[in-house]
Amino acid sequence: MAEKNYPMTADGKVKLEEELENLKTVKRPEVIDRIKIARSFGDLSENSEYESAKDEQSSLETRIAQVETMLRYAQIIDSDAVAKDEIAVGKTVTFLEDGEDEDETYTIVGAAEADPFEGKISNESPIAEALIGKHKGDHVAIQTPGGEMQVKITDVK
Repeated sequence: MAEKNYPMTADGKVKLEEELENLKTVKRPEVIDRIKIARSFGDLSENSEYESAKDEQSSLETRIAQVETMLRYAQIIDSDAVAKDEIAVGKTVTFLEDGEDEDETYTIVGAAEADPFEGKISNESPIAEALIGKHKGDHVAIQTPGGEMQVKITDVK
């Protein structure tokens, strides 16, 4: 079975590598220490500190495995390989929704580095899927969970 590729920018890959390093060298030893301390309290069957530390260890190991998989199957997207005004992963797009006064600006990134609060949306999001491949000046209909929105692309960087 073919593994999923994880499109991302070069910056996004670096950030994931830094996160993985932190998880392995800082967080993992901290959790192991918490488990050792909790074990010293005695009876593990009624030891909430031990249970909490084991739960944290499980979450940590899951995240480490996720990040390792994303890095193993990372597909670095070179946004310079597409036309200057064409929307692609790694590009920042500004658009104006019909009936609105303010532009919205998002950078399209791989799912692994998406952070809507920072203006970074996943290439798998409805907005990004509708915009990828379009150009400055295009009018686009975007299907969102809240309904359809019509936008005009005003800038691509």
